Amino acid sequence: MSAGKHLYRSLLRELRLSSNVPRAKRNPDVAVHFRKIVEVGDAKAVERAVLESRDFLRANRIYGELLKRYNPTHSMSQEERVKATARRVGLDAPSEYKSE
Repeated sequence: MSAGKHLYRSLLRELRLSSNVPRAKRNPDVAVHFRKIVEVGDAKAVERAVLESRDFLRANRIYGELLKRYNPTHSMSQEERVKATARRVGLDAPSEYKSE
């Protein structure tokens, strides 16, 4: 297998791994677009672009995983974050008073 095919396949793998969309709902246009670029473009420029794209996708995926691991309240709303923080120290967050 040539280096170009290997890079192209690794880019498609990173696209798949970084996507949160289920396989059935993925847009195949992205892969088709990259395939056209690889077939038509200058070999050196395409290889550099594919390598940079793959590395960018990989870095973003790893950053997201680390963010989830070390800051689990990042994607929560303010109310959920308060409850999670209270639970972390062994308390229950009080329920808000609602006047009727």
